[in-house]
Formats: sequence, C-alpha cells, structure tokens
Amino acid sequence: MGMKPNAEPVHDAAPLTAIDAHLCGLHFYSGDIRRQAIAHHYCSHVGKSVRQCVIYDSDRADARLVGIEYIINAELFGALPIDEKKLWHSHVYEVKSGQLTAPGMYGPAERELMRDFVSTYGKTWYTWQVDRDDKVPLGIPQLMMAFVADGEVNPGLLAKRDKEYGGLSEETKKSREEIVAPPILPGADAWQKGEAIEITTKTVPMEPAPRSEQQG
Repeated sequence: MGMKPNAEPVHDAAPLTAIDAHLCGLHFYSGDIRRQAIAHHYCSHVGKSVRQCVIYDSDRADARLVGIEYIINAELFGALPIDEKKLWHSHVYEVKSGQLTAPGMYGPAERELMRDFVSTYGKTWYTWQVDRDDKVPLGIPQLMMAFVADGEVNPGLLAKRDKEYGGLSEETKKSREEIVAPPILPGADAWQKGEAIEITTKTVPMEPAPRSEQQG
C-alpha cells in the first residue's frame, strides 16, 4: 500500500511552532571538500545557549529532510573535550563572508541575528546524501563541516544559492563589516590540519534480552 501525503496540518506540533529562524548556508562532507550542498536550517532555541536545527535541501513544501545541526555558544564549546571539539565547526567565516543568509530577513534585524551567530559553533550530521542523487536515505550519518576561507566553496553552487534563495554574497559581506569577528577557539574546524573525522560501522555480538525474575 502506498503512502499518501497528509493533506491536513498537524495542530499540536509544538516543537515545530518553536522554530524562530530560517538560515541558508553551505556545507561540505567531512573528508571531501569537493562534496558540497546547500542547506536550509530551521532553528529553535533550547535555553539561551543552544539551538537545534532541522536541515532541508530547499525551502519548498516538498523539501527533503537531510540532516540536523546543533549550535552552541563559545562558552559551551570551550568546555568540550578535545575529541568532541573535532566534530564542530565555527561560524565566523560563514557570517562575515555572506555565505550564511537569513532568507526574507533584511536590515538591522538580519545583522542582529548574524551578530548572534558569528560567535557560535555547530555540529552537523546529514542522514540523506542528496548530492549523489540518493532516492532514499542510504548508509550511516555523515559529519558535515563549514567553509573557513575564500576559494573553498564551489562558485557555481554559491551562485545558484544566491540566485534561488537570495544572498548576493558580496553585498551581504559588505553589510556585515561592522560585525566583530571573535577569535575562533582551538579545536574547531579540525579538518584544516589535514585530517578529517568520518564515522564507520562495525558488527558486534547482540546482547541477549534481560530475563525476567519469573523466568528464573
């Protein structure tokens, strides 16, 4: 039996109604900077220091849910263990370069949002590798990273993003000159040292289910 889209909205979707920001940026797969993707983040707050975002490949109604990103402030990132920090990327370049945009938001409100994001750190996992045209989510989650310098992003992909979703990166970059770029804390963007983090699977013995006391 086929699955039909639900035509009626869900009225008790409280976590979704808590979403208060739409950000459009670009990611690349950890270990292969040639694999790049446009990412639409829909984010909500978990307290004052943590955001959680669902990521889609577009902003259309039929967009595919491709991943998630957790975003934390510098204080929380600085307290993480060294090995954990390797999974996180900074947002300084994304903001200052104009690569990260807030579709539909302009002027002081947009700059205030970016001023808040510039000092944060993100951990991103993709579950659907749409860049290779997978028809369904295949394989294991993939760690994603963010760009940190000019010349890294595919110019054609950036131009496509700017054309379809707004951005005009050079103009946006100029408008953000007043945003102060904080120093990036050690441990973030670890791939710059020439080694990237990827995850793999392994097969392990299955632990038996616990026996109840009645079974003896």
